[in-house]
Amino acid sequence: MIHILTGAYRIWEPPTGFSRVELDLGCGKGGFLLAMAGKDPASLYLGADVMLGRLRRVQRKIERRSLTNVALLRVNAWDLAGHLLPDHCLHRAHILCPDPWPKARHRSKRLVTSEFLGRLAQKIAPGGVVHLSTDNANYLAAMRAAIAPLDAYHSYPDGIADIGAIKTDFEREFEDQGLTVTHLAFAVKH
Repeated sequence: MIHILTGAYRIWEPPTGFSRVELDLGCGKGGFLLAMAGKDPASLYLGADVMLGRLRRVQRKIERRSLTNVALLRVNAWDLAGHLLPDHCLHRAHILCPDPWPKARHRSKRLVTSEFLGRLAQKIAPGGVVHLSTDNANYLAAMRAAIAPLDAYHSYPDGIADIGAIKTDFEREFEDQGLTVTHLAFAVKH
């Protein structure tokens, strides 16, 4: 089911009965999201995107695979991290290959900023992980610079060791073009 959270002014409560909750923020075509959900039926996987058409295609894939541990959220990332999820509800959040907005005049549109990561830290349970990736060297440097001043995080590469072989649709495309996608993982301290 696709939950439309656009314009919502209430906290969305993930369903109960799952051992952990993970968020794929900007889930796109859903390849990464569905691979994780298929490996771990005891956990709930949230796929969030603003594009309703993408979410509808992912929903059809979920139905074809008979997955019961995926919820799709049509929502703006800032609203989700700001006030739509309860605090400390996520065990891991993935922001993988987000739009790098490479032109200097567009960089203010980048999602991974200190402000956004600070908000997201409140939604992650103690010891939970934020997983970032990009193929863009400038954005990689900006991601590192954005998280560096935040005391809530510390580098934790082992936080994604169990999913290292799972690639996003974009990551496979980038690798086919000879580009390298770098992954970063940070644990949240509370």
